[in-house]
Amino acid sequence: MILSIAYFPPVEYFALLARYSSVYMDADERYQKQSYRNRCRILTANGPMDLSFPIIHNGSYGIREVQVDYSTDWLRRTEYAIDSAYFSSPFFEYYRDELFSVLDSKPSLLWDLDMGIIHFFCRKIGISPEIKTECRDLPGEDDFRSLIHPKRSPVFRNSPYWQVFRDKFGFVPNLSVMDLLFNEGPESICYLRNNY
Repeated sequence: MILSIAYFPPVEYFALLARYSSVYMDADERYQKQSYRNRCRILTANGPMDLSFPIIHNGSYGIREVQVDYSTDWLRRTEYAIDSAYFSSPFFEYYRDELFSVLDSKPSLLWDLDMGIIHFFCRKIGISPEIKTECRDLPGEDDFRSLIHPKRSPVFRNSPYWQVFRDKFGFVPNLSVMDLLFNEGPESICYLRNNY
């Protein structure tokens, strides 16, 4: 299977990681605007909210060359939004500090930030796909690079799990995997394996 990197990837992304033992992350792709590479979606008291951050690409769009722009206060605003959205979820307190330490380490490259987040969620969910970075158009591989995108319908139809604001908005599918982990905790792996 081939995937692009993603910032707090959606639940369907991790359903794929749970399904495959070996995954190719495209390290040679070009940066794509308005994608999950530097944006995600969470559920807040006001409804679904997109979080994103600025990048610096200096005319180059190679994914491993894109830098994270820390000149604005996006990191503090992101952590505040996550705290506000999930402080009352059942498992948030168990994961918050370690997750925020990934963000607070301020990796200079988009690739490193996204991979750090992906590895964090793999560990906490309990999956360990072998992640490879050499993937030049592998024949016969399932290619999800352009299918998992904020502007497209989800690849999978997922069944509801408990969400903090479900009484107000109903179930909102395919949010960032942090929504699943903070609400379902150790049961996240069962959900991913049984509902996709």
